Amino acid sequence: MDAADFSAVLSEVRRFVRDRVVPLEAEIDEKDEMPADIREAAKKMGLFGFALPEEYGGLGLSMYEEAQLMFELGYTTPSLRSMFGTNNGIAGHVLMVGGTEEQKAHWLPRIASGDVLASFALTEPEAGSDPSTLTTKAHLDGDEWVINGAKRYITNAPLADVFMVFARTDPDAPRTRGISTFLVPAGTPGLTVAPKDHKMGQLGAWTADVFFDDVRVPASALVGGDAGLNRGFGTAMGCIAHGRVHISALMVGMAERLVDESVGYASTRKQSGKLIGSFQLVQGLIADSQTDYYAGRATVLEAARAFDAGTDTKIGPSCTKYFASEMVWRVADRAVQIHGGAGYMRGVAVERFYRDARLFRIYEGTSQIQQVIIAKALLGEAARG
Repeated sequence: MDAADFSAVLSEVRRFVRDRVVPLEAEIDEKDEMPADIREAAKKMGLFGFALPEEYGGLGLSMYEEAQLMFELGYTTPSLRSMFGTNNGIAGHVLMVGGTEEQKAHWLPRIASGDVLASFALTEPEAGSDPSTLTTKAHLDGDEWVINGAKRYITNAPLADVFMVFARTDPDAPRTRGISTFLVPAGTPGLTVAPKDHKMGQLGAWTADVFFDDVRVPASALVGGDAGLNRGFGTAMGCIAHGRVHISALMVGMAERLVDESVGYASTRKQSGKLIGSFQLVQGLIADSQTDYYAGRATVLEAARAFDAGTDTKIGPSCTKYFASEMVWRVADRAVQIHGGAGYMRGVAVERFYRDARLFRIYEGTSQIQQVIIAKALLGEAARG
């Protein structure tokens, strides 16, 4: 995107986040729901398609530009980003990476506009950190695929219009082979979405289990057509690598907000007749959090540059996701500590962000999975003993 145009986009998003969404954070958390007018405003701003190609109605941002946009979106409740994150990220990228031209032309413009909400149905009750062990199956019956299985913690499932479903199509193939991806519209007979999950944090972002009981879809629903048969796992990993840089940038935005909340509180709260910001131990907590934020921002931008260049699409995304998720958790913990008893009270921003931040060390691959990915990539055969 032209630099001036991109700067205008960032400014508009910053105003939207800080003027319209931040004042609604407590209400979103309490009601566990994103207001309809915020959803409509996000559509008009193009936020449902910022990472999708311009030819399909998106903004076509590079990873480096996307990271900067996520810094702004991360300043508020992560449920805002979650509302359109799957359209831009792991769900939309399934079609970008593996879809046929016909599938892209049919789905991507509606996904980019927000008229269609897409969900990424990969995780299962016994296939989370290692999705290669998934057990959802699909077999060909005449000119239709029949899908059976269950998915867990699927973001936006209660609202989704279409699911990108990963299922095993060759039970005899090695675990990372023999998996394919299917486009399954909501309302397809046999597809059931369970009630939304009751989560610790990130309220307003809905997840739910999804069940497939003899769900029939046409042969054209196979992502990539015949060329996509048994190639779903590679597609998923490519989408997840992009998602790790994307979500890392969100965490940096949250860290910035937490630092601002900490500085604001320490600059106004008095104890023993003095501002707590004058206490050196409090200063140390703030300095550590600012340093963490600064390092996280630099790490994400470097990972985004390498991702765009194609020079690192594996170690870099895992490194930045590992660092950023642990970083924002430290910053959130310090923010609560700085606020003291007030930081433990509902209705205080840092209490809510503390609950929100905990999930980042789990989804898009746990911290432990990132350690394994990084180490194996560096050690090669030596990692196998």
